[in-house]
Amino acid sequence: MKYLLFLLAFSAVILSSCSGNTQQPVEIGAVANDSTTLIFPMGLKASAEKFIGTAYVNELLPKSDSTAYAVADVVFEPGARNNWHTHQVRQTMFVTAGHGWYQERGKKAVPLKKGDVYVIPAGVEHWHGAAADSRFVHLVVTDFQGEECVIWGEPVTDEEYNNL
Repeated sequence: MKYLLFLLAFSAVILSSCSGNTQQPVEIGAVANDSTTLIFPMGLKASAEKFIGTAYVNELLPKSDSTAYAVADVVFEPGARNNWHTHQVRQTMFVTAGHGWYQERGKKAVPLKKGDVYVIPAGVEHWHGAAADSRFVHLVVTDFQGEECVIWGEPVTDEEYNNL
């Protein structure tokens, strides 16, 4: 039920951004001959302890006493990625712009593009981030169990990233 409510709210945001709403999306420029537009305002610069390169996180719906999930919009500059990490419960990514990667430990990386939806099961060590030549933007819905939702690991090395 909670996902149905989120998807209805998400759909309303998308439709309002396409229906002549006076609030204009923020242009984030041309990258690799492709112009991408943010749906939400740019967030705060992500922690250098948890991300390689430059990324921005806009916490759209923080976890509260009445919700068991949080929603964030994340913008990765080309080549940026987060560290290896796991979630205690699942995470769902909705790719809204650009090209990026998702990789589980020990498996081949999966390319991601605008329109892709990817569900990450609980306890799966993984990372995600931008392709080397493209910004990458996604919404994430992260389920919580208790107060923590992410267990952070070590950075994705340049060698790991460049071997995609």
